[in-house]
Amino acid sequence: MENNNKNKTLRITDTTLRDAHQSLWATRMRTHDIIDVIDTIDKVGYYSLEVWGGATFDVCLRFLRENPWERLRLIKAKAINTPLQMLMRGQNIVGYKNYSDDLVERFVGTAHDNGIDIFRIFDALNDHRNVRSAIEAVKKSGAHAQGTLSYTISPVHTVEKYVNDAKAQVEMGIDSLCVKDMAGLLSPTMANNLVTALNKHLNIPIQIHSHATSGMACSAYLDGVRAGAGAIDCAVSSMAGFSSQPPVETMLAIFDETEFDVNLNMEALRTVNKYFLDLGPKRSLGRRSNDPIIDSEILVHQIPGGMISNFRSQLEQQGALDKLPEVLVEVSRVRKDLGYPPLVTPTSQIVGTQAVMNIICEERYKIVPQEVKSYVKGLYGKSPAAIEAAFIEKILGEEKPIDYRPADDLADTLPTAGESISDPTLITNEEDILSYCLFPEVALEFFKWRAFPENERPQTPADIELEELNPPELVESEAAVNKQNPEVLNPILHPDDYSGMSTLIEKASNLQLNELTLNKGDFNLSLRSGAISPVTNSSPSPLSKTTENKAIEASKAEVSTEKTNANNYPNTIDSIMAGTFYHASGVDATPFVSEGSTLEEGDIICIIEAMKLFNEIAAPSNCKIVKVLVSNGELITKGQPLMAIEYS
Repeated sequence: MENNNKNKTLRITDTTLRDAHQSLWATRMRTHDIIDVIDTIDKVGYYSLEVWGGATFDVCLRFLRENPWERLRLIKAKAINTPLQMLMRGQNIVGYKNYSDDLVERFVGTAHDNGIDIFRIFDALNDHRNVRSAIEAVKKSGAHAQGTLSYTISPVHTVEKYVNDAKAQVEMGIDSLCVKDMAGLLSPTMANNLVTALNKHLNIPIQIHSHATSGMACSAYLDGVRAGAGAIDCAVSSMAGFSSQPPVETMLAIFDETEFDVNLNMEALRTVNKYFLDLGPKRSLGRRSNDPIIDSEILVHQIPGGMISNFRSQLEQQGALDKLPEVLVEVSRVRKDLGYPPLVTPTSQIVGTQAVMNIICEERYKIVPQEVKSYVKGLYGKSPAAIEAAFIEKILGEEKPIDYRPADDLADTLPTAGESISDPTLITNEEDILSYCLFPEVALEFFKWRAFPENERPQTPADIELEELNPPELVESEAAVNKQNPEVLNPILHPDDYSGMSTLIEKASNLQLNELTLNKGDFNLSLRSGAISPVTNSSPSPLSKTTENKAIEASKAEVSTEKTNANNYPNTIDSIMAGTFYHASGVDATPFVSEGSTLEEGDIICIIEAMKLFNEIAAPSNCKIVKVLVSNGELITKGQPLMAIEYS
C-alpha cells in the first residue's frame, strides 16, 4: 500500500550499463546495445547512470574492438536528463597498476569533457594517498568527486577504521561518499551501524553500493537508508540479482511503504526491463547463468561478483577447475598473509593468482608473482593490517618495504607519450594516446584493427565468441548492427592542451608492462621431448576460433599465419597456462628470442598474459631456439608448444 506521507527523497543510481553486465555478462554489452535503449533509460528519472569505468574500458578495446571514448560520447549525446557516472580506480585509473599523476589528471579532464559528471573514486586498500591525485583532478575539472570505502570483513576492518578512512577523503574535498560493497558482504546491522557512524562524523551525502550475491543487499539497503544513506545502486530487474546489484523494481516496492519517495517512471522502467530481458539470452549464454541465485560461500572467500565469473573461467582455461574449492579456501589464507586487503581490482587478481599458484604447485609461495612482491613492498599502497615481518622477509628477501605514496616514484608520462609506436599514423587523436598509455598492447591491437577498411576488418574476438556461445537462431551479425549506428561524434580535446601534444601524437613513451615474473623453471613452462607424449586437451578450447581470428589479425598487421606442426620437432617448450603470447616486453620492441638464439637457464623468452597479469616466461634449461611456433598476439592454450628447441 502506498504511503502518502512521503517526506524524504531517495536517489537511485542505475548500474545496468556498467557493473550489472560486468558482473553477469563478463562486460560484453556492446555500444549499440546501449544506444538502442538509452533514450528510454534517460526518462526513468535516476539520480545518475553508471556507464563507464571499471572493466568496460579494457573490454571495449580488447574484445569488442570499440572505442570506449566514442561510447561515452554517444551515450552523453542521448542521455540529456541524467548525469553520467564512472568508476575510477584511483591512481590505477581504469587499469591494474599505478599511473603517473599527469596521466591521472589528463584522463579525468578528458573523461569529463566527453560526458562524465560524477567520478566514483576508490582504492582497493582504502589508502587515501592513492586517491588524492584523482580527487584533485576531478575537483579541478568541476565535476562531482565521490569518495569510496571499499567494504570488506576482517579483524581490522572496524566501523572506527572506516570512519577514519572516510575523514581522510573528506579532507581532500570529496562531495559525497559511497560505501562500496563489491561482494555483497554488508549485513543490515552493519549497514545501520556504519551509516549512522559516518553521518555522525561527516557532513556529506552517503550512498550504498552492494551486490546481491549473498542475499543480504536488499535488507542492507533498507537499513542503511533508514540510518541516513541518501542514495543506493540498483539495476533493472532483468539485469539484477546473482552477482549484480539488487533490482530497482524490488527496492521501489520496499520503499513504497516507507516515508521515502523514489519517484521513477514505471512505464519507462518496464520498457527497459523488457529490452534487456530479450537481449539477455544472447549476451549471457555460456556465462554460468544457471548458477545458484545465492552464493553463501562468498561470506567466506569474499571474491566479488565481477571477479568470480572470470576467476572460474581462468581456472577452467588452466585445466584446474576441479581445484576451485581448494583455491577458494586458499584465497582466505593468502588474504590473511597479505594483511586482509579488500578483494577488488587489482588486489582480487593479486590474491586470486597467488592462491591458484599455491594450489597448482602444491606448495605455498613456491612461486611468487612480481605483483605479490610489489604488494608486500608497498607499491600498491599500505596494507590494512601490518604484514608479519617473517612473511615480508620470505617474499622480499633483503628488500625493504617503502613507507611513502607509490606514485611518488613515477615520472610524468605524457611529455614523451608516443615514442615506441613504429607507425604514428595509427594514432588519430589525444584519446588514443591516453588509451595507449593505459593498455599499450591492447590499444595497439585495436588501432591496427581500426586501420583496416571497414569492410576488410577481421571479426572481433567478441563476435567470434558470440558464435561459439550461442545457437545459430540467436546469432546476428554485430558488424551489421553496428553499421546501423554509424554516428560518430568528434573527439573533444582538453582545453589547456599541452604545448607538445602535436609531438605526442607522433611519438610515444616506452611504457613498462605490468609484468608478473615467475621463478625460473618449475611452474611457468613444461618441456616436451620425443620420449613423452604430447600434451593434448580432451576437448577443443572454447576460444579456438578466437585464437584463429587473432592469428588472422596478426597476419594482416605484421606476421604470417602459417601454422607450424609442433610434432615435427622432438623437443619443445610448452605453456603451462592459457593466455595471450607476446614475443617482447613493450609495444614494437625487439623480441626476447629469435630462431637460432642460444639461451641459458633463466633467460626470458616471452610473455604470456593471463588472469589480467603479464607473465615473464624464463627458459627452464640451457637450449637453442630452433623454431618459434606461435605468432605474436596469439591466444594459446595450456600445453600448447611455444618453441622448438635443442638442448645445449
